[in-house]
Amino acid sequence: MARINLNGKLVDVDVDGSTPLLWVLREQLGLTGTKYACGIGTCGSCTVHINGEAVRSCLVPLSSLDSSQNITTIEGLSSDNSHPLQLAWKELDVPQCGYCQPGMIMSAAALLNKNPAPSDDDIDANVTNICRCGTFNRVRSGIHLAVDIKKRGGA
Repeated sequence: MARINLNGKLVDVDVDGSTPLLWVLREQLGLTGTKYACGIGTCGSCTVHINGEAVRSCLVPLSSLDSSQNITTIEGLSSDNSHPLQLAWKELDVPQCGYCQPGMIMSAAALLNKNPAPSDDDIDANVTNICRCGTFNRVRSGIHLAVDIKKRGGA
């Protein structure tokens, strides 16, 4: 049995400690916003925040976590989809297929928490998720729009 702090709530899970966080989230807890794609930490579809840092959840064994660490998934980013990135993504229709976008948003949110006005170079260096549809330019535009939304007083 393990206890984790997930999206602001303490949650008990009964699963082998070697199970990757990705599978705990999806299979045990039903939080399917965190996506599985490569399973080796390359693509970023499974990105979540642990203590505000963007982390590839497929590489994090449950045994490495405890209730003192704050884990945030795409479902916990905003209760009503009002996060500036979510608003920007919607306004610009950023995703094409959309599969990788929760991970993209989580990587972008971690970047904006550290750097509230990133340059294109900052975005390219910090949002290293892979999108098979090639929406990278729209992602970059969405991040810049999210900065503007936040400046205008959005979420």
